[in-house]
Amino acid sequence: MNLERWIKRTAWVSLVMVYLVIIAGSVVRMTGSGMGCPDWPKCFGLTIPPTNIDEVSWHAEEPYNAGRMIVRNDTLWVAQSTFVSGPTFDQSNWKPYDKHDYAIFNPMHTWVEFINRLIGALTGLPVLILFSLSLIFAFRNRKLYYFILSAATLFMLGFEAWLGKLVVDGNLIPGSITIHMLGSAVLIFLLLAIIRRSEVKIHVLKTQRLLMFGGLFLLMSQIIMGTQVRELVDDLLHSGVERGADLIGALPSIFTFHRSFSWLNVLIFLFWFRSMKKQTTVMKEVHVVGAMLFLQLLAGITLTYGGMPQAMQPVHLLSALIMLGAYWSAWVRTRTNAPA
Repeated sequence: MNLERWIKRTAWVSLVMVYLVIIAGSVVRMTGSGMGCPDWPKCFGLTIPPTNIDEVSWHAEEPYNAGRMIVRNDTLWVAQSTFVSGPTFDQSNWKPYDKHDYAIFNPMHTWVEFINRLIGALTGLPVLILFSLSLIFAFRNRKLYYFILSAATLFMLGFEAWLGKLVVDGNLIPGSITIHMLGSAVLIFLLLAIIRRSEVKIHVLKTQRLLMFGGLFLLMSQIIMGTQVRELVDDLLHSGVERGADLIGALPSIFTFHRSFSWLNVLIFLFWFRSMKKQTTVMKEVHVVGAMLFLQLLAGITLTYGGMPQAMQPVHLLSALIMLGAYWSAWVRTRTNAPA
């Protein structure tokens, strides 16, 4: 068994799963389903989420398990113990949920959020296998590189799950959502570092590496600003502003900075592309960055001049994170000590 090959394959599976989690999370944000499950890790205190309002309503002579949730009089109630309800609602068996005051049941939102959590949980399986394989590799070869990176990946995945719980408990705390996105970027970096570890380095000029780093840095800045813009958009939508010109006009200056920075990304990529074309080996990452940059710009223009259509939001985010991964992959595959 070639452990290094299996480590790389498992890292690829983990990377694909991370991107699926990002897509699912973006759909959650797009549909406003973030509070579809008001508790964590269960959903309304159930392992399998409810599908209709009847399942989260109080009923006489019905058994309730401790932690089960119901919506009653615009309040979310939690069963304090396991009991069978009487002919009338007995408040002594229940307590109001005190972590937030969100008490709405929407079956579509509930299942969108549940599927997002399910994909996140499934992502843990290949990451655990990756950690186990890396541990065996470390014992056999006395090399800790894979083990350290896989342990960091496992830690970050746990941190993301914990942060997801905080986001739900705090009814979508704005700052934690941005940190949640940065955590996803760190996972991409770690997994790509594992994948590219055993590959032969490509020799490039120092200026080419600087252009890669510049593109990577600017793109990270774009993603951070974009996440902030997205949170502002959500706040405006919740306050009653409709999608359209009014929504765009109500956004503060960070939106202008975010939009303007995209042209710097284009400029850096064009210099990088022109420089890399002179290489004997043209990395596929160059073409991936170019394709994703075009898609991101197209989505950004549509969002700006189309009044922030929902369907473009996941496209805009996903293209940015794929491009981020491609830039990072190019960075870790290259070195500057090119022979004369």
